[in-house]
Amino acid sequence: MTAIKHALQRDIFTPNDERLLSIVNVCKAGKKKKNCFLCATVTTERPVQVKMVKVKKSDKGDFYKRQIAWALRDLAVVDAKDAIKENPEFDLHFEKVYKWVASSTAEKNAFISCIWKLNQRYLRKKIDFVNVSSQLLEESVPSGENQSVTGGDEEVVDVYQELNAREEQDIEIMMEGCECAISNAEAFAERLSRELQVLDGANIQSIMASEKQVNILMKLLDEALKEVDQIELKLSSYEEMLQSVKEQMDQISESNHLIHLSNTNNVKLLSEIEFLVNHMDLAKGHIKALQEGDLASSRGIEACTNAADALLQCMNVALRPGHDMLLAVRQQQQRFSDLREQFARRLASHLNNVFVQQGHDQSSTLAQHSVELALPNHHPFHRDLLRYAKLMEWLKSTDYAKYEGLTKNYMDYLSRLYEREIKDFFEVAKIKMTGTTKESKKFATLPRKESAVKQETESLHGSSGKLTGSTSSLNKLSVQSSGNRRSQSSSLLDMGNMSASDLDVADRTKFDKIFEQVLSELEPLCLAEQDFISKFFKLQQHQSMPGTMTEAEDLDGGTLSRQHNAGVPPPVSSEKDMIRQMMIKIFRCIEPELNNLIALGDKIDSFNSLYMLVKMSHHVWTAQNVDPASFLSTTLGNVLVTVKRNFDKCISNQIRQMEEVKISKKSKVGILPFVAEFEEFAGLAESIFKNAERRGDLDKAYTKLIRGVFVNVEKVANESQKTPRDVVMMENFHHIFATLSRLKISCLETEKKEAKQKYTDHLQSYVIYSLGQPLEKLNHFFEGVEARVAQGIREEEVSYQLAFNKQELRKVIKEYPGKEVKKGLDNLYKKVDKHLCEEENLLQVVWHSMQDEFIRQYKHFEGLIARCYPGSGVTMEFTIQDILDYCSSIAQSH
Repeated sequence: MTAIKHALQRDIFTPNDERLLSIVNVCKAGKKKKNCFLCATVTTERPVQVKMVKVKKSDKGDFYKRQIAWALRDLAVVDAKDAIKENPEFDLHFEKVYKWVASSTAEKNAFISCIWKLNQRYLRKKIDFVNVSSQLLEESVPSGENQSVTGGDEEVVDVYQELNAREEQDIEIMMEGCECAISNAEAFAERLSRELQVLDGANIQSIMASEKQVNILMKLLDEALKEVDQIELKLSSYEEMLQSVKEQMDQISESNHLIHLSNTNNVKLLSEIEFLVNHMDLAKGHIKALQEGDLASSRGIEACTNAADALLQCMNVALRPGHDMLLAVRQQQQRFSDLREQFARRLASHLNNVFVQQGHDQSSTLAQHSVELALPNHHPFHRDLLRYAKLMEWLKSTDYAKYEGLTKNYMDYLSRLYEREIKDFFEVAKIKMTGTTKESKKFATLPRKESAVKQETESLHGSSGKLTGSTSSLNKLSVQSSGNRRSQSSSLLDMGNMSASDLDVADRTKFDKIFEQVLSELEPLCLAEQDFISKFFKLQQHQSMPGTMTEAEDLDGGTLSRQHNAGVPPPVSSEKDMIRQMMIKIFRCIEPELNNLIALGDKIDSFNSLYMLVKMSHHVWTAQNVDPASFLSTTLGNVLVTVKRNFDKCISNQIRQMEEVKISKKSKVGILPFVAEFEEFAGLAESIFKNAERRGDLDKAYTKLIRGVFVNVEKVANESQKTPRDVVMMENFHHIFATLSRLKISCLETEKKEAKQKYTDHLQSYVIYSLGQPLEKLNHFFEGVEARVAQGIREEEVSYQLAFNKQELRKVIKEYPGKEVKKGLDNLYKKVDKHLCEEENLLQVVWHSMQDEFIRQYKHFEGLIARCYPGSGVTMEFTIQDILDYCSSIAQSH
């Protein structure tokens, strides 16, 4: 118990400037045994306060904690239950009765004795002790009135007094005088005892000798005792007077403490009241604005915005602990909730009316914009609605369900409005593309009568079958007519089921301008609406990570309602999704309308896909630089896929039609239609794709087309019966090489070199083949000579062969005099002229090559004669100069 007492004094009472006097281990009577300690303590500072403290061992560790404390002056009765028998139970009567059971009767008695002493000293016997043994109380009576209470369980500690220096010195002198002081302690002790007895005897004799002096001293002591008694009586009276003064001072001190405590509580109460009044009081003007404020005027909107912000601040004030238990606070909070609900309902109703009115007002202006290729401007409507942006932010943070409802209503109203505007806008664009002015006038007069426009468009589309048939027959005639190259090109340009003769540069430029105007009108419309949605509905529209938007599963608002719980604002990433889904719902008709317009443009002229690919790519690139994940960027990207698909289809159809080209068996081929059309396509494409973003798509198309041209030129050349194969290859590859050299297409440099090589090879082949005819027998003779030499016969021995002797050589040479050679060359010139077409103008080139080749053959024949028939004197009957003269005169005569 002593160890526990010391631990409690150290850990609990010393930090609080208290002194522990007594302790008892107890548990509550009649309950499960939960031990604790009752401690009697006094403060170390004056005025002394006497307390009884309950200390309990902590559940979380081996340390003790102070649980409850009572002032001893509040103790009325101490009931020991039985004054005769030993009983560990006792009761303490404070404001209620506490029943305790001590661990032992001795601890109980010691604790009650300590309480009795404290009562006697500090409380002047105010506590009643019931069923307490009188013997216990008598044992606790102090020996003097001024005796201080130190506790009934304090132990008497023997005081050990240390020797001083002089005493140590005297003992050392005594021990030095006795030789056996250290070796024989008993002898030294007997010696000291004898000397002490001698000293005692001397003292007694001295005292007896001074008896008279002793008597005088005793008389003085008696007088001193009488004086001490008188002083004690005065001190007792003084102490009684001071005791009353002490009690009064204690009462004054306690009263001052209570007054200070009361003032402190009043200051805290005033602070709490001021806090509630300052932070939870809404001005009457704000209340009136929330209940009756005009939401149509700018001043009324500003007043309602300020009132809503003030209400939100009052509702979001951080209450301190216990405030929510106050009735006035709960009533004020309920009032704020009612005001919020009432104003939110009024605001939502007003904004819904504004949305509906906007739809009616904007519809009345549609007819004014129908005749022009322009979309109505929504800026005034956005400007008016942006006045409510702060109120929408307030509604989003206070009542998300109504905010979400407004969002859905806005999408519903605006989607219908934009659908009408955009459909009318695209119908005007289609009319301008097709050039049906009468229908456009009807459309301007009756903007919602779409049937006329649709019938006109359907009639245009429905006629495609007839056009296809007429064009295919035209293709057959065009191939038969070698002079009309322009009509031959219709087979390639008939990709849009319309004749190329009906189209010109002006029509394509017109289409390009209309398509660009459509995109230029849609782009600011979408960007303005997206910016307005972000500002008005307070949504984050910019994101750090670019992504591609997918089609929303539920455009009617179901996705929005499933994303968040009612009344809970969405996170930032969900807000970006909300913007995209709202834009998809509002502008759901843009993508199908663009696809329809693209289909119409492709049907009018398949080459329009080139214009659309360039324009659409540029607008997609611009939109992605602004926001890669925006609705506009994604929608234009989806449409760009369609345009690219049409472009690829155009290229594939051109290649397919190359493969289907049939040539006439009775007329010369000349420049093939698809070769001329490739030239036209490349020239048009280079002008369109100049500085375009998607140049790579054109380069891939070039590669596919040129490969198709190469393959099909060889195919047609192999099938040609009227025109020699080499002529078909030579003329067409010469045309391809000239086209590629003029356009300077970097990705086709390899094909340009290949075309030049093919042209050169087939030119040489045609020249060699053609020159074999004018000197046919001479050619056959020298081919036989070369064959004999190749078989191993020496050149000078060839003349001894019967079939190749000198006489046979002279006979063959005589058959080709100069006149016959000239006649043969003239016939050759005429034949070449028949084979070649006028468009390429290759006659002189071919004739010059034939002249060079003929001279080369002449020199070759002369060389063979010199080597195989040396000294024979056989020579040709015409010279090289004669050949030059013949060729020149023939060319000039034609």
